[in-house]
Amino acid sequence: MTKQPQTDLDRLKKEVLAMGTLVEEAINRAIRALVAREPGLAKEVAAGDDAIDRKELEVEGMCLKMLALHQPVAGDLAGNIAERAQFLSTHAPLPVDIDFTRMVESVRRMVRQSLDALVNQDPDLARKVCLADEEVDGFQRHMFETLTSLMQRDSSTVERAVQVLSVSRHLERIGDSATNIAEDVVFMVEGDVIRHQPRGRLHRAGT
Repeated sequence: MTKQPQTDLDRLKKEVLAMGTLVEEAINRAIRALVAREPGLAKEVAAGDDAIDRKELEVEGMCLKMLALHQPVAGDLAGNIAERAQFLSTHAPLPVDIDFTRMVESVRRMVRQSLDALVNQDPDLARKVCLADEEVDGFQRHMFETLTSLMQRDSSTVERAVQVLSVSRHLERIGDSATNIAEDVVFMVEGDVIRHQPRGRLHRAGT
């Protein structure tokens, strides 16, 4: 990292942060559209995807492009969540108690902290993002088990349940994108490759 001119690195941080802000806003709108059942808001997310794509093109030619490319993926996933929110907002809620709140908040926090870790070159914060990925994976597994059981009991819920499962899967993948950024931050700052590293060792290293 010392070979990278500081001015270029500073510019990279600003551009990636700007794109991350667009992505975070898209995620928030997509989740609000899902929870509040607002198809109009979901359409706004789809329309805003062009701005994320344009920002990607600006960043793409810069150094350390691998960091920037994680975030347009999250933007696409937010758009996919919005599409499912449009469908779910026009259908009756599922007859099961599903609370996205904790999963959503965990993913939002991971996105925000991964960007903060990148801008501030903070490997400790980046490691926290990686540890949080386990929690999000747990939410996804619980969601899958709950909705699979529901579909087995009541075949009329299958289409809606599949859409909800898709949302939870997209949220998990957004968390994965944040984790990828965090792993790259640790590598940039410390030269430590933590991808696929046992989380127990990661936790000890981050404390």
